Amino acid sequence: MTTLFKKESRRVLAVWLPYLPADRILRQRLGRSWRSVQTPLQPPLVLSQRENNTQRIAALDERAEGLKLKPGMGMADARAMHPDIDVVEADPEADRRMLEALADWCDRFTPLVALDPPDGLFLDVTGCAHLFGGEAPMLDDLLTRLLGQGFHARAGLASTPGAAWAAARFMGADIVPPGEEEALMARLPLSALRIDPEVRDGLESVGLRTAGALLSTPRAPLVRRFGKSLLTRLDQAVGRMEEAISPRLPVPPLSVERLLAEPIQQREDIEGLVGLLAGTLKSDLERRGEGARALQLTLFRVDAAVYRIALGTSRPLRDPVLVRRLFHEKLARLAEDIDAGFGFELVRLSALAVARFDMEQTALTGEAASGGEALALFVDRVKARLGDGALFRPVPVASHVPERAVRLDPAVGRSIAAGKSSTPRVDRGRERPVRLFRHPEPVDVAATELPEGPPLNFRWRRAMHRVSRAEGPERIAPEWWREGEDAATRDYFRVEDAEGRRYWLFRQGLYGASAEPPRWFIHGIFA
Repeated sequence: MTTLFKKESRRVLAVWLPYLPADRILRQRLGRSWRSVQTPLQPPLVLSQRENNTQRIAALDERAEGLKLKPGMGMADARAMHPDIDVVEADPEADRRMLEALADWCDRFTPLVALDPPDGLFLDVTGCAHLFGGEAPMLDDLLTRLLGQGFHARAGLASTPGAAWAAARFMGADIVPPGEEEALMARLPLSALRIDPEVRDGLESVGLRTAGALLSTPRAPLVRRFGKSLLTRLDQAVGRMEEAISPRLPVPPLSVERLLAEPIQQREDIEGLVGLLAGTLKSDLERRGEGARALQLTLFRVDAAVYRIALGTSRPLRDPVLVRRLFHEKLARLAEDIDAGFGFELVRLSALAVARFDMEQTALTGEAASGGEALALFVDRVKARLGDGALFRPVPVASHVPERAVRLDPAVGRSIAAGKSSTPRVDRGRERPVRLFRHPEPVDVAATELPEGPPLNFRWRRAMHRVSRAEGPERIAPEWWREGEDAATRDYFRVEDAEGRRYWLFRQGLYGASAEPPRWFIHGIFA
C-alpha cells in the first residue's frame, strides 16, 4: 500500500540507527538495557564482511568510530592500527530482522511505518502528535524508549520525508516547522539529498557543495549533466514534489487500543481487555453499518517485542462477547508461543477487513430465526482453536469415479449455514459407503459364484469374511477424457458378511481382457 502526503497536512518522522549492527550484538551480549545501566567496559566492536576477496569493515560501534576506523577500511589495516578490537562477522539478514522488529515496535506511534534500509525508518505521524502531548514530547518519548532498549537513535520530524531524513542524520534530533524545509536543506551538504556518491562527487568537483548552492543554480544545465533524479531528490526534500512512502503493513480501517499504567501478563486479563476494546470497536462499526470479517490483536511487550494475533470470521461480526470467545480460543491455542515476559503495556484491537452488516430477523423470543449464526460461530471457534485446516466440508464433484466424486474444501461457516456450495450438486442415485478409504486396499478372494459374480468369501487385513449377501455389480469405467488415464474398468459389489458388516468391494479388470486375472479391492465400509 502506497500513501501520498500533502505538504500542508503531512508530518513525517525519520528514525536513524547509526550503530544498528553493533547495537544488535551488544544487546545479545549485555542485555537490552545495556546503554542505560552500568556495564563492563567492552573492547571496540567491528563487524567485517568479505568484498572482492578482502575482509573489510562493514559496521562498527561508537568506540571503534572514535579510533578513526571507517566502514570500507580493510581489516588488516584496522588490526594493525588497533590490535585489541573485537571483530565479528557481519550478518545483514539479522540486521534486517532487527529493523523489522523495531518497525513493529514503532507501530505504537502510528500504523504507517515504512522501512528505510539498512538502518532507518519512516513514520507518518500526521494527526498523531497530540496523543503524546505534541511533537517534541513524542520525539523525546521515542528516543528515550529506544535508548532503554539498547539502541542509539537519532530522529528528525518535518513535512517531507527528505527533510526529516536530513534532519535525523545532520541535525541529531530536530523538529522542522512546516514550511521551513527549504531553509533547512539550504545549509546542509549534498549528502543530505540521498543522491548517488558519483553524482555528489561530480557536483563537488564543479564547486557545488551544499543543497543551497543547487537551489540557486539554473536547473537545465544540472539536468543535462547530472540527470533528472538529482532535481527530483531536491524537490522532494523542500516540498516542491510529493514523495511516496510505502508502509510495510496495511492500515486497518478501524483500530482501538488501551495504554496500560501497569503491564498485564495473565491470559485472563488479556481476554478481559479484548472484551472492553471490542465494545468500543462495536460502536464504530455500528456507526458505519459494518461488521468485522478479520480481526487482529496486537500485544506490545514492555521490552519492545510485539505479538500479532489475527483471525477471520465467517460472517461480519461486532458482538463483543463473540469477539472475546474467538480470541479466547486463539489465545488458548497460542499459549505456548506467546511469552508475556515482564508484561504487555499496550493492547490494540483492529478490524483488518470489514463488510456490510445485515441485521438478522429474530423470533418473538429474541432468538435468531435460524441456526446459521450459531453454526458459523462454531466453525470460527474451532478454526481459531485448531487452525484453518481443522474443518473441511465435502463438496460433490461432477465425476463418477468414487475417489474423485467428492472434494474437501476448507469449512466456511457462512456457506455451511446457508447450505451453499460453489460446485453444482450431482445426483447419483447410488448408495455409497459412509467411510470411503483414501486408497482402495487389496483383498484376497477365495471363490466366486460366477466369473462375473460377487465373491463367496474374502480375506482382508488377515481376517476371513464369509459373504452372506451381495448386490451388484455396478460398473464404473475410467474417464477416457483424462490424459494418462489407464485404470481398468471396475465392477463394484455391496456385500454383507455373516456378522452383518457391510463392505464395498470392486473387481478391477475384466476376465479375458488381459493375460493377468482381475484383482479385488475394498474401497469403503457401510454404516
